[in-house]
Amino acid sequence: MSPLIANLEKMLAAGRDSALLRFGLGSEYLKLQQPAEAATHLRRAVELDAGYSAAWKLLGRALAEAGDKQAALAAYRAGIGHAEAKGDIQAAKEMRVFARRIEKDQA
Repeated sequence: MSPLIANLEKMLAAGRDSALLRFGLGSEYLKLQQPAEAATHLRRAVELDAGYSAAWKLLGRALAEAGDKQAALAAYRAGIGHAEAKGDIQAAKEMRVFARRIEKDQA
């Protein structure tokens, strides 16, 4: 476990749960090639802040890397909706590209 993850997990254990903290944990677990663990934290991030476009995008990636393409596609689609609702056009555009890649692979 990286020192950064240890510090973030310590903050979480101390009751400082937040979407940003969960995003940080998810991002770090992805860097360590632990997508299932990353997805757990990223799911919580979007539960805490449904408008967190970057968390939706990373959640889709984590799920795809974990081999759950259907869940990744669902995350991207949900993320697109939330991103568009808050005007985050670039994030929506990027998630559309990733979603299309999954759809193409499944076809």
